[in-house]
Amino acid sequence: MDTNQGVKLKKIYIAGFDVFKPNSTEIANTYKQMCKDYGFIGVYPLDNSVNFNQEKKKIANDIFLANKKLIEESDIVIANLNPFRGFEADSGTVWECGYAFGLGKEVYGYMDTDIDYIKRFKHYEKSKIDGVIVDTNKMAIEDFNHPLNLMIACSVKEIVVGGFKDVLTAIETGGQKTAPTINPIAK
Repeated sequence: MDTNQGVKLKKIYIAGFDVFKPNSTEIANTYKQMCKDYGFIGVYPLDNSVNFNQEKKKIANDIFLANKKLIEESDIVIANLNPFRGFEADSGTVWECGYAFGLGKEVYGYMDTDIDYIKRFKHYEKSKIDGVIVDTNKMAIEDFNHPLNLMIACSVKEIVVGGFKDVLTAIETGGQKTAPTINPIAK
């Protein structure tokens, strides 16, 4: 049992597209050290040992099952919810948040901005049809005063404007550095 003066330390699963960055191992080590500095144990998807000398779908399934297990063994999930390859957060990260929420884990996110989702579209990327704001594919754009799709915005305990360390500070201080997207239902 990992303890700090006899108290069981909570585990934090570190979710986000940072795993795809060339320096992901360095990022993992930095975030895990931050967790330790705040009295937590940080776990990162790349902590898993997976055999990459097998069929690609088997590798993918092994990664999925290993990360799922890390989430199950964690108490908290902190997710990088910044846009990834478009307007939305990484779909794998969103799944991890939803899974953790379904398990009753505390889920926190962080973003560089809390600008409403609809306001992130440039004027030429949206139009109004029958009073509804739509994108260039004529699909309605959510307008609920959240920086993300409502399903993720309403399932996280807090979305903190800033970075990973800012979330740790918010947890430590009881949410003093949060975006106006605090979800009282998910608490």
